[in-house]
Amino acid sequence: MKVMRDGDGATIDAADLGSLLDMPAADVAAAMRAGDITSQFETGTDEDAGTFRLTFWHRAPGGARRVRLTCADDGTVLKTSRTAAAPRKPEE
Repeated sequence: MKVMRDGDGATIDAADLGSLLDMPAADVAAAMRAGDITSQFETGTDEDAGTFRLTFWHRAPGGARRVRLTCADDGTVLKTSRTAAAPRKPEE
């Protein structure tokens, strides 16, 4: 899996994200439009310079999840974590 850096953000293939969230890739875009998947992009600073982090929250019937990807500047995924979490509020 590789993440593509895109200016002030990044993109991940729907099949990769769907796999991490245990959902079909075909459902990812609709879930994002509905606000059931939200995300945050962060750029590393100081000792984390040269990296970035993508965090996704998925509000699902079986419970909310959080997936976090820490990536090198070229998009190589260095670390992945998945956990149960409270859904992210839309105003955050």
